[in-house]
Amino acid sequence: MPITPAILRVAQQHPERLAIAGEGCALTYGELVEQSRRTFAVVDELHAPLAARTGEARGATHHPAAAPRPAPETGGIPISAISVDSAFAAARFVAALAGYRAVSATIDPRWPLEHRVGVVLATGIGLIVTDSADLPAALAELGWGGAILTLDEFADRERRAHPAPPPAARPGDEAFLLLFSSGTTSRPKAFLKTRRQYRENVAVSSAHLEPLPGVATLAPGPVSYSLTLYAVIECLATGGSVHVADAFDPFAVAGRVRDAGITRVVAVPAVVQALTDAARRDPEAFARLELVVTGGANLPAAIRDGLARVLPRVRLISYYGAAEIGFIGDSRGGDGATISVYPTIEVGVRDAAGAPVPGGEAGTLWVRAAACSDGYLSGTTDEVLQGEDGWATVHDQARLVDGGLELLGRAGDMAVTGGHKVSLHEVDRAFAGAPGVAAAVAVALPHDALGSVVALVVEPEAGAAPDREALAALAAERLAPQFAPRRWYALQPLPRTVGGKVRRAEAAERVLDGSAVRL
Repeated sequence: MPITPAILRVAQQHPERLAIAGEGCALTYGELVEQSRRTFAVVDELHAPLAARTGEARGATHHPAAAPRPAPETGGIPISAISVDSAFAAARFVAALAGYRAVSATIDPRWPLEHRVGVVLATGIGLIVTDSADLPAALAELGWGGAILTLDEFADRERRAHPAPPPAARPGDEAFLLLFSSGTTSRPKAFLKTRRQYRENVAVSSAHLEPLPGVATLAPGPVSYSLTLYAVIECLATGGSVHVADAFDPFAVAGRVRDAGITRVVAVPAVVQALTDAARRDPEAFARLELVVTGGANLPAAIRDGLARVLPRVRLISYYGAAEIGFIGDSRGGDGATISVYPTIEVGVRDAAGAPVPGGEAGTLWVRAAACSDGYLSGTTDEVLQGEDGWATVHDQARLVDGGLELLGRAGDMAVTGGHKVSLHEVDRAFAGAPGVAAAVAVALPHDALGSVVALVVEPEAGAAPDREALAALAAERLAPQFAPRRWYALQPLPRTVGGKVRRAEAAERVLDGSAVRL
């Protein structure tokens, strides 16, 4: 299901159908095709040999002695990146380049400068569109020889550009998108998706997550998030309309859902919670909403139950996947702890030596999927994604139980205490919805005798005081004794990523440095 033929088909049959909508700006399918010709014309000119780059606009900086070379894994295709706050600008940039020989990337402008500079230099990105004030100077100081323009400068060039030939379907083995692992706390790893791999991924999501033709999907959040970026791709690849937003505005979302006829939302769990709060204030605005799709394993039951109470007719699908691998399975009911693996995906659980573990035992999850990337770019890491047998892992921990997949987090989300292997994710879930607790995260603290001890760090609700005895009673009710926390702390607020996910490692550091209050 290639994205470009779908865009061209809809542009021909329904040119006025909305393709991408942002805050105060929009493109129909017909406009997207015409705009893409100008976008690529500018990109192609800026990637041209340095000798041809004379008399360029202010903001395009070149150092012929250090012209970037794209990572060899691209097959020589130049890499163009956008790093802006505007979700609409990033979405249309990626969509415009999809029908040309180009590799595009979205870099989160909120990453630390060191990480943004690092991925540019390590991957050989040759063109950057950004409004970040610090990035141009940092790259210039290091002798980077690519082109860097502001969003306004790039748009001005597009207006003056002679249109390139129309977009067309590209070979399946051609590099398409450059993506990154999270860059908020650790050095990002880069990996490529070929067009075939993305087509395989669209085939899976189309079968299970309902990005149907003509459907209006709201996907708020930075397009640098793989969840949002993929929502843009899958909507355009299936002839739908994608509505993006720079950030989720809980006060404006009701009006936008109502006025745009949104029937499907794709968002991170924190946004689903905020969506529920907005629906509680104005349920009629969400009368046409049919489906909420959220990413991430182990969706808290409180979020699922809260949405069901406010919007009982809206279905919720919590999918599990990894950007490097693709969609793996989803959960549609209960506490969300068990994932149903999609029929076209193979999974297995192995021990540290690579041997399969018996059902019910924890180990490292390995996956075989047609959408899986070939591996990480060598310039960013020496970590291996996929083995010679075609099985891949991002080191998630899991167990297989009665045909279902129970996810236990990454290796850092496991603790060994007194010889027992404890999933900290399972401890987290036990305290979902605890009275007076806005959020809770289990951490492993060093212990001389036990190796480590499980502790719970809670973020109190506004005006509430955590009750240690009540929390301990809840632990005794819901957890096996070896899983129950031995220590209890309060921290206001818990450290989070820009997407609202609690940072477990940083919470543990805050406990150890004395920032948290012992209960």
